Amino acid sequence: KLCLGLGVKGFVFVLKIKLQTELLNLLSEFPIFCVCVFEQGKILEKIGICSQISFVRYMQGIKALGADQKLFIEDLWFEKVPVRIYQPKAPSASPRRGVMFFHGGGWVFGSLVGHVLNSHLEIDSKQRVTPEHKYPAAYEDCLHASIHFMKNAEHYGVDPAQISVCGDSAGGNLAAAVSQTLAGRADLPRLRAQILIYPILQALDFNLPSYKQNQAIPLLFQERAAFYVLQYLNGNSSNLEQVLEGSHIPIDIKLNYRKWVSEDYIPERFKVRGYKPHVLLDCSTEVYETVKRFCEPNLCPLLAEDAVVQQLPESFILTCEYDVLRDDGLLYKKRLEDNGVRVTWCHLEDGFHGIINSFNSEWMSFSSGKRGLDNIVNFLKSL
Repeated sequence: KLCLGLGVKGFVFVLKIKLQTELLNLLSEFPIFCVCVFEQGKILEKIGICSQISFVRYMQGIKALGADQKLFIEDLWFEKVPVRIYQPKAPSASPRRGVMFFHGGGWVFGSLVGHVLNSHLEIDSKQRVTPEHKYPAAYEDCLHASIHFMKNAEHYGVDPAQISVCGDSAGGNLAAAVSQTLAGRADLPRLRAQILIYPILQALDFNLPSYKQNQAIPLLFQERAAFYVLQYLNGNSSNLEQVLEGSHIPIDIKLNYRKWVSEDYIPERFKVRGYKPHVLLDCSTEVYETVKRFCEPNLCPLLAEDAVVQQLPESFILTCEYDVLRDDGLLYKKRLEDNGVRVTWCHLEDGFHGIINSFNSEWMSFSSGKRGLDNIVNFLKSL
């Protein structure tokens, strides 16, 4: 009767509205594994209900942050950037440490309320996310918020000499880029440390050993890693195939950066799980023109010059064996150490991308996640 009364188009429209309301509400009642959420979002996008990105954002925002008896939590704005401040309720006789935390989510997902690490650190910055805001929007937001906090740290009871930046995944990328930019600022206090949790640090080579070994291991697939960085750069995933096969950067430029981005610098013990070297491919001028900003350190911090890396603060890097981004962290660890920067490295042999977020999960937790978080907290306490 509905079909006859409205016609096919009208029926489809009503069905969409009903599905959008009832399906999303139904799904929100159950804990859904992240990979399933992405697949469900893809299905909803194909039948025209909503985009995959919109669905995943919706699911991530369902569980709001509850009250915390030990913390004062306040939402503010730093230089037009929304931030959430976490301050201990217990009084302190001296200024405290401060941590600027940049959440992950592939520069596409994430929010102030959707990240479980926020309350275990100090201040969370909600950078603008793509595809609405392309590079360098997220980087600039994090930079401006950091500078504002560093200039006003004492107002929040924080020692200006004890401020660190921290981030996971894409947030680790932003933390590394911000740390590099601030390294040469004589008008600001020097950062005390940078904490990079399975960061993505380059987009020249998606065929390093960890990308090939873990290409189909949740929660971050090889294809998704390339997809997100393209979304961040251009707001779309054009030339995804070329980026995955390595035909997006001219060979002469690749060879120039092989001193920093190469499987040759990955320790042999990380190559034993069936890795085969990838053949270098050249690219067309048209493709390179769309991704040439991959060579900018603010987007790919692994490509920063030695003169910048030498000025970086003490660093903590966490990597996971079953993570496509493992080798980004290993290569950056080497660059830092080669330039005299002190590095504390935590490698989770049984870890995978995103595992830290599972440390307090009510339905699926992993001891490695708790162990990784404990290492981060202990590092901060040692500063």
